[in-house]
Amino acid sequence: MSGPRRAGRLRLAIAGAAAALVLGPIAWFWQSSLLPDTYSVMDMGYADAGGHAAGNAHAHHTAGGRSVASLVADPARPADVALTLTARHGRFRLPSGRMVDGYTLNGQSPGPTIRATAGQLVQVRLVNESVPGGITLHWHGVDVPNAADGVAGVTQDAVAVGREFTYRFVADQPGTFWYHSHQMSHEQVRDGLLGALVVTPAAPVPDAIDVVALVHLYHGVRTINGFEGDVRVTVPPGGRARVRVINTDNGPMSTWGHGAPYRHVAVDGTDLAGPASVHDTAVLVTAGGRADLELTMPDDGAPVRIHLGGATGVVLGSRTFTVDPAPRPRETLDLLTYGTAAPLGFDPDAPDRRFEYAIGRRPGFLDGRPGLFWTVNGHQFPDVPMFVVREGDVVRMHISNDSGEVHPMHLHGHHAVVLSRDGVPATGSPWWIDSLNVANGESYDIAFVADNPGIWMDHCHNLPHAAEGLVAHLAYEGVTTPYAVGGRAGNKPE
Repeated sequence: MSGPRRAGRLRLAIAGAAAALVLGPIAWFWQSSLLPDTYSVMDMGYADAGGHAAGNAHAHHTAGGRSVASLVADPARPADVALTLTARHGRFRLPSGRMVDGYTLNGQSPGPTIRATAGQLVQVRLVNESVPGGITLHWHGVDVPNAADGVAGVTQDAVAVGREFTYRFVADQPGTFWYHSHQMSHEQVRDGLLGALVVTPAAPVPDAIDVVALVHLYHGVRTINGFEGDVRVTVPPGGRARVRVINTDNGPMSTWGHGAPYRHVAVDGTDLAGPASVHDTAVLVTAGGRADLELTMPDDGAPVRIHLGGATGVVLGSRTFTVDPAPRPRETLDLLTYGTAAPLGFDPDAPDRRFEYAIGRRPGFLDGRPGLFWTVNGHQFPDVPMFVVREGDVVRMHISNDSGEVHPMHLHGHHAVVLSRDGVPATGSPWWIDSLNVANGESYDIAFVADNPGIWMDHCHNLPHAAEGLVAHLAYEGVTTPYAVGGRAGNKPE
């Protein structure tokens, strides 16, 4: 064989070997990223017991465990509030008059506002008339029994066309909440499967006008309770109003008042202690979060505008509703110092479990798709942590974000209190959250008591981010699930 031919074959062999060195690992990562057609969330990732032995919470087949299906409200107790929600797919008209392709509940979107008094048992029968792919309802911010949490593949199977499912829970905490589908949520919530839930105190505040302001984008069009433009509400001079702001979209939103000072009286359904009047200050409402603003109308009858993310909003008035939009104030209310300190009811400095929830991003594959994907503690979905607790544990979690984007982190079934941000301790009112805005470069320490047994999602409520793998779970030892992602039910929680 001539020298040039040998040299050519050698070059081909070297090139082949180099290609194998490059493509081999890529092929391995691609293969290892493929998800099975069906799997239990209890079998994915790894158990993190927060410094304790993991026990049996990471094996959903454990004999003698409590099934999530058994964690229900008292089945013998009659409902105080009962209704049926029928879900449909198709073209519908918003309250503003615009036609939209998407989904409705009882022929409308947003769905009916559900109202209850604290302590009442709420029963909702969900009927799927025509939503392809199935549907569920998650009660966002309500610490329901686990069987009523509405997460497809974790706490129930998706409700197929022609089927139904009944949710029962005691609305024991007054506040502002909302509900939405948790089956293909990044699509179904965007396209209309959502509504408001308001729980009023057993002894409501007299002479206060209660205003729900659910903000949602339909195909890029901003609406308030389904209306485009301002929503007008009549409030007499000197009267009081409580505006319940609900951000149902995927990113943070600012709200601010113009025409009268206001108090920020509640976050995520929990009242703040000692809220002072503020003006020329905006309130940030994260995706999925809620903010209740309370104000007293001017005695001269002048109108007041509550801006909701832009020039439009809720206009409160009596004789006139003409009030010019005001630019967003430069200052943002800092809930780390706002209000008055008050007891928490437990000691977060003596936790039984400590967890890290470090959010990052890196290139890789997710179910065979290449891209930049989110990581939790350096691991990419589905190799994410299962945070394991026992009932009664005091839990402390450090959340950090170095991913390049903001993440609204939502823990199901629990409310947590913010202890610090970037190492700076909270000194104001206890700041209880179920949805926390974690900006890029920020870190938070939060704590809660594990007092609601089940298997709970702990995920980003920018729902496309969740669909891209920014999901973990909180599991109680001894709790099991008979449900699986995928499978015959086609469960797709995100």
